[in-house]
Amino acid sequence: MTDLHISGLTASYGRGAPVLRGLDLHVPAGELTAVLGPSGCGKTTLLRIVAGFLRPDSGSVEVGGRTVTGPGVHLPPERRAIGIVAQEGALFPHLSVARNVAFGLTGLAGAARLRRRARVEEMLELVGLAGFGSRMPHELSGGQQQRVSLARALAPRPALVLLDEPFNALDSALRTGLRADVRAALKATGATAVLVTHDQQEALSAADRVAVLRDGQVAQTGTPQEVYEHPADPWVAGFVGDAVLLPGSAEGTAARTALGSIPLMAGSGRGSGTVVLRPEQFVLRDPAGAPLRGTVADVCFYGHDAVVSVAVAGLDRTVDVRHPGPVAVRPGQETGLAITGQAVLHPATEAAPLLEKA
Repeated sequence: MTDLHISGLTASYGRGAPVLRGLDLHVPAGELTAVLGPSGCGKTTLLRIVAGFLRPDSGSVEVGGRTVTGPGVHLPPERRAIGIVAQEGALFPHLSVARNVAFGLTGLAGAARLRRRARVEEMLELVGLAGFGSRMPHELSGGQQQRVSLARALAPRPALVLLDEPFNALDSALRTGLRADVRAALKATGATAVLVTHDQQEALSAADRVAVLRDGQVAQTGTPQEVYEHPADPWVAGFVGDAVLLPGSAEGTAARTALGSIPLMAGSGRGSGTVVLRPEQFVLRDPAGAPLRGTVADVCFYGHDAVVSVAVAGLDRTVDVRHPGPVAVRPGQETGLAITGQAVLHPATEAAPLLEKA
């Protein structure tokens, strides 16, 4: 298995401001790392540099200990042993499914030809398309085309697989199932992979590790649970998932806020700053005897859960409460609130400029 090591990567287009600003990233061998960030943060530029389609201004890229981009080095894409799964499959429309998968394989005669055919059949079975080899791309659904694209990328046993927002063009239900299938296929081959996405749910559910990009740099990297539960700053907290951000100040092991005293996680900052809570940490209560009270401003029902926005006196923004299943409250009604678990506090020195972006 192969790891990916990126060091000090900078890149710009023409005389414009740099898109990547000394970016560092390590993708462990055999893991799927999601590179997550908003539009314009440098995700696509990073992918193009790793693939070999773009030269950086400075920095290096190593795949399995071999420098593919660096001072005086720039291997062309075909010599990097990197597989790519594009946004919409990018299959050759005039080739059958089997010939699309076999495109990157060499050897046309004798035993080599038989090995090539066996490898194609193996890959199609791996992605759940056994028996589809004779079909043409236009005869497949969008999800099936993406499976073929993945099989084609994996067939040559690449050192690294790059997935460029491969689920964007699919409907929500299909994306969920295909994400799980793609993850399983990558794990089955032991491939090291990078998934570029702007979809937070996709990154958290599919990846072993998440790298959050902001302004051409990695703002935080860690397991999905680490990034969600211990965001590096308020901006990351608000981007990676829904967050309730409150001004507060640390007092011992708790933070004093407009919602009362909230216990803090170990390692939280000291002094004044921004307290980060998640909507699922709030619980709706009967107003009578509840520690907090507010007025329901809005209810958004999603089926498996609902998000209730509650206006609380003393706050200039509503508090979002994630409630499992349907809720009985309606806009305009009074409700009680309780807070569960612990919060994270980020000191004012790091929170102040970022709170506006979140």
